Amino acid sequence: MGKQMTEMLKGTLEGIVLAILAGQPAYGYEITARLREQGFTDIAEGTIYALLVRIEQRGLVDVEKVPSEKGPPRKVYSLNARGRGELDEFWKTWSFLAERIEHLHGDNDTGTGTN
Repeated sequence: MGKQMTEMLKGTLEGIVLAILAGQPAYGYEITARLREQGFTDIAEGTIYALLVRIEQRGLVDVEKVPSEKGPPRKVYSLNARGRGELDEFWKTWSFLAERIEHLHGDNDTGTGTN
C-alpha cells in the first residue's frame, strides 16, 4: 500500500470498522479478515486491535466475552446506539467529501479546473 493510501486510510478506518460491525458483531480477527476480503490486504491485526480499544473506550461498541475453542475468551464487538450515531455521521461526512472530490476530479478531467 502506498503512503498516500496509508494516510487516507488512517482517517477513515474507524468508520470502515464501524460499518463492518453494523452488519454483524465480530471479534478482532474476523474484522481483519473482512477488511482483507474487501481488498484492504495490508492492514495489520495490531492496527485493528488498537482501534477496537479506542472505540470501546469511547463507548461506540458493546463487548461480550465469548468462549473460544482455542485459548482465552474472544471479545466480540457489536455496534451500539452511540456507535450507530457515529457511523451515520461518518457516512454524511464521507458523502460530502466524496461528492466534492468527484467534482474536482471531473473538473480536472475536462480541463475546466482552475488550479
